[in-house]
Amino acid sequence: MRRIIWLWLLLSFLALTLDPIAALSKETKGRIALPAASKESDVSLEEALSKRQSIRSFTDEPLTLKDLSQLLWSAQGITHGREFRTAPSAGALYPLEVYALVGRVDGLPSGLYRYDIGKHTLTKVKEEDQRGSFSEAVYQPRIIKQAPVTLIISAVYKRTTAKYGERGIRYVHMEVGHAGQNVMLQATALGLGCVGIGAFNDDFVKDFLGSKEEAPLYIIPIGKLVR
Repeated sequence: MRRIIWLWLLLSFLALTLDPIAALSKETKGRIALPAASKESDVSLEEALSKRQSIRSFTDEPLTLKDLSQLLWSAQGITHGREFRTAPSAGALYPLEVYALVGRVDGLPSGLYRYDIGKHTLTKVKEEDQRGSFSEAVYQPRIIKQAPVTLIISAVYKRTTAKYGERGIRYVHMEVGHAGQNVMLQATALGLGCVGIGAFNDDFVKDFLGSKEEAPLYIIPIGKLVR
């Protein structure tokens, strides 16, 4: 009996060794690794501030995976320690979640992706190009249809209100403003255009994201500038 058990354990080990996909845990399977974010550039903060403006028209050019990585990191990326991020958060409670609606990104299939902040990876939520469908949520659908990438930022209020009560709602709104400005300045530094959208159908976006506990707060279409 012992020989049978040992043989079974040996065969299981060999199966995992020979098949790396089988060796992946459920937690990591299906995640898409992003390029490491850059921590420096040739564009100063002052230059990015002076050039930032709302852009509502984009070219047909795709973004690079590096561009997308940098934009996501600017919104909520880890900066130091195990959890501290690019945007300040009351009590370091981090209520925000970030999604990327991808239409045209080199090396990445179209779809809706959730940004896994701690691992700097993406997990696909919806297949195929969803821009046409999602554009129904906003009052200027052309912008969404045209932008190669749109970031969607939502919040789980209870992460903050559990500690700060009703005042925590204000803190969450402050935080999403910090994250949104980070994205806009990063887009400017990358030579991209973007615009912040707050006028949208909340219920539509909530259903689109598929998370009942998240409240959508900010939509940011991003793309190459029309010269």
